[in-house]
Amino acid sequence: MGLLTGEALWAMAVAVAIFLLLVDLMHRRQRWAARYPPGPVPLPGLGNLLEMDFQNLPYCFYKLQRRFGEVVSLHLGWRPAVVVNGLEAVREALVKHSEDTADRPPMPALEQLGFGPRSQGLFMARHSHAWREQRRFSVSTLRNFGLGKKSLEQWVTQEAGCLCEAFADHSGHPFSPKALLNKAVCNVIASLICARRFDYDDTFLDRILELLQNKMNEESSIITVLLNAVPVLLRIPGLPGKVFASQKAFMDLVDELLAEHKVTRDAAEPPRDLTDAFLAEVEKAKGNPDSSFNEDNLRLVVADLFTAGMVSTSTTLSWALLLMILHPDVQCRVQQEIDEVIGQARRPEMGDQARMPFTCAVIHEVQRFADIVPLGVPHMTSRDIDIRGFLIPKDERAWEQPFRFHPAHFLDAQGRFVKPEAFMPFSAGRRACLGEPLARMELFLFFTCLLQRFSFSVPAGQPRPSDFGVFEALMMPAPYQLCAVPR
Repeated sequence: MGLLTGEALWAMAVAVAIFLLLVDLMHRRQRWAARYPPGPVPLPGLGNLLEMDFQNLPYCFYKLQRRFGEVVSLHLGWRPAVVVNGLEAVREALVKHSEDTADRPPMPALEQLGFGPRSQGLFMARHSHAWREQRRFSVSTLRNFGLGKKSLEQWVTQEAGCLCEAFADHSGHPFSPKALLNKAVCNVIASLICARRFDYDDTFLDRILELLQNKMNEESSIITVLLNAVPVLLRIPGLPGKVFASQKAFMDLVDELLAEHKVTRDAAEPPRDLTDAFLAEVEKAKGNPDSSFNEDNLRLVVADLFTAGMVSTSTTLSWALLLMILHPDVQCRVQQEIDEVIGQARRPEMGDQARMPFTCAVIHEVQRFADIVPLGVPHMTSRDIDIRGFLIPKDERAWEQPFRFHPAHFLDAQGRFVKPEAFMPFSAGRRACLGEPLARMELFLFFTCLLQRFSFSVPAGQPRPSDFGVFEALMMPAPYQLCAVPR
């Protein structure tokens, strides 16, 4: 009997192994299709996960590009993926085929945070009626509340003044600017979303920023990648709660903000902000099962806007100040241009931008050099497309000195500002960043206000900081300190 049981178990094991191998081969069938992109050979079940350096994915993909070319195929678990590198290939994928690459891949892990068919948020939502409805609403509502208008410019300028005062409080002594930059930028998006500004010493603001950072670390972790690639693991009791603890805590904080907002809202008055406008749409949509305006989607849209509206801009500003202390000659030229165009008697305005080509070139070069979202956001094809001669099934060097901080990338021979086609920090196509006008305004006004008021330098006795980034959810500058000396 024992021998028969052993034989039965062995036969069962062989059957399971054959079944898993067949499933794996089924998921790899694209690899044998005509013109499918080349790539490393995947392992059964795991795909190419073991080859991925999740501590430095940009360099990992750079090596794959050198080895296989601009279009590389991978397998994340059983899920096939294609990595597109290079200006022409990216433009072909995101602009020429914008409709066909506007979808997002399914993210089973997101369902743990409340993302579902009728509540998908903005940035990872599938390409659907709900996404189009929410994007139109967000763009038009942010525009109504000042995006690209003088009223929002005044908010940003006032916040820049508060930021400068906080820098001045350090009296020229060494400090890390990261937290203050985060708080200033967070206040701008908070003013649009919930008509609220936080004092820099507000513990609630500290909690928002802490959870945002932890949330992003969770989203970019290898565990989350593995759970999306092998979603059956999400059924392990207690695992999602541990993996997404900060994301759940952040959503609880959003719920708290929204609850406070509803108490102070007067439906008879014009909307104060995006949240009021959304709640008005929820009331209009009652009884309409096809509408994406519901309370679940409100919390997800608010969370998406807080995350995207704060982290990317503050990270870029942190890179900007780091590069100014590493390149004092560039800093001096920016300050000279500020003095000539604006002077010291008034605050910078967006109207000054057209007369400040070198400052604009520096800001754009910071964005290019820092490349804070080097991997972009994943797209999914909705039908078979052709990229650079390769079939992507359904489901020349662009810069003169690419690895150096070189503002001349954005200046012509006469010193006029130019923007090459290869500059795409806000992506392209249908999924281009909807907050681009706000981000451009914040970068110009915050940067010029700071350099108008202060000269920045490496603290005496400290080693020169590195301009090599640290890849977390974004490409972040390594921790550094600076001295801000009033001019």
